[in-house]
Amino acid sequence: MFLVAGLGNPGEQYAATPHNMGFLVVDRLAARHGIRLTRNECQAFVGQGNIGGKTVLLAKPQTFMNLSGIAVKPLLQKNEIAQSDLILVYDELDLPWGSLRVRPGGSAAGHNGIADVIAKLGTQEFPRIRLGVHPGHPLPSGKDYLLSRFTRQQMESLDRFVDLAADATESIIAEGVEKSMTRFNRRAQGLTTEEE
Repeated sequence: MFLVAGLGNPGEQYAATPHNMGFLVVDRLAARHGIRLTRNECQAFVGQGNIGGKTVLLAKPQTFMNLSGIAVKPLLQKNEIAQSDLILVYDELDLPWGSLRVRPGGSAAGHNGIADVIAKLGTQEFPRIRLGVHPGHPLPSGKDYLLSRFTRQQMESLDRFVDLAADATESIIAEGVEKSMTRFNRRAQGLTTEEE
């Protein structure tokens, strides 16, 4: 079984913000595969279903971003899921808007939510999908930007961006991380260049 955890913050005020990209991708996967995220388990909304012939648990931790590990670790333990079958999906301020990077592991790179998951699990060796959200101009406050609503321009490409991230998640489940990196990392700048 896979655990796909999209990271974000609970509450309507955060729903349409860059910091909630992970939630949006999990919602898209749930809609595509008829999975209902109605169960409250380990401080997360979860739903189980089938993606690419594999059993998958979709999760949206409700702990707030910086405490994501509090939900992710118990979900893995309770459902007896290997850490290598965890896929984290989250926003990345270090990457330009619309870019996407599939990675088999690595450091938190300054992302507090990932740092918490790594600290709780005691490892950084788990697949992740990093979704670029940097707007391409200097930001007085990265934190304020991440928690503010999408701009009109971002909304125009958001649907395609979320679709691409959902495609990449499905690819990891069906084909593995290496093939997914080859397929999706080369196209990482696709949305950005189209928007320029």
